[in-house]
Amino acid sequence: MRPLIELQNVTFGYGTTPVLQEIDLHLHPGQFMALVGPSGAGKTTLLKLMLGLIRPSAGNLTRQSALRLAYVPQLETVDWNFPVTAEQVVLMGRTKQSGWRPWPSRAERQHARDILEQLDVGNLAQRHIRDLSGGQQQRIFLARALIAEPELLVLDEPTTGVDMRSAEDIFHWLAHLSTERSRQGLNQAGMTIVLTTHDLNMAAAHAPWMVCLNQRIIAQGTPEEVLTEPILSEAYQGEMMVIRQNGVVFVQQKPHPHTYKELIPEPVVGGVPGHEQ
Repeated sequence: MRPLIELQNVTFGYGTTPVLQEIDLHLHPGQFMALVGPSGAGKTTLLKLMLGLIRPSAGNLTRQSALRLAYVPQLETVDWNFPVTAEQVVLMGRTKQSGWRPWPSRAERQHARDILEQLDVGNLAQRHIRDLSGGQQQRIFLARALIAEPELLVLDEPTTGVDMRSAEDIFHWLAHLSTERSRQGLNQAGMTIVLTTHDLNMAAAHAPWMVCLNQRIIAQGTPEEVLTEPILSEAYQGEMMVIRQNGVVFVQQKPHPHTYKELIPEPVVGGVPGHEQ
């Protein structure tokens, strides 16, 4: 199957500072891919290359023509003072399809409400986006992307700043989108999804394909293949602990050989450590 996006020996840098080096990557229809790696690894830069926002410094990047893309940015990049309701944010995703019409049609408004209902935030349609919780805001921006009916959905840290339950819901819904068409018996791949995340455990539980990145691709494959102590220690430049139990992979940085009690000095009263009045 022809890839939607293909990167061959791609390098990118800002000025003389290299950010990505010799990236070889294929993104196929229906693929659900998680990009993981430490801060500064180049994950967001790689998304921008895929979206066509920047061009490689070297190497080749090819993208299927007329590919419908939708992008969900990090919440921290959004101007929350802009006076707009949740429904209006979602309808922004139909701007290209609306053409010359200055206002959304009745059908488009209904479509927006349907998507909000599917994401369990239908009751928030008329609320100001600024007044919503982080998890609710993220679902609104996901709805804005989905109303554009993209072939490729790109998300940058979709669970940053949201609670554990909301993060689980978002990942679960994304996994559903990537398999929805095949579940319906249609002879088509589901939506192609690529996201960046720092939550290795959430990605392992939901994303079938993982790319571990730190300026270059350290490893790519299934979570079981990528989430190993040698690979993660190389990527994160620190000792990592991987636990496998009943088919579940759990990743944690190895704890330091001390407790918080050793880091907090004992109170000194009357010149005698450890004695309080």
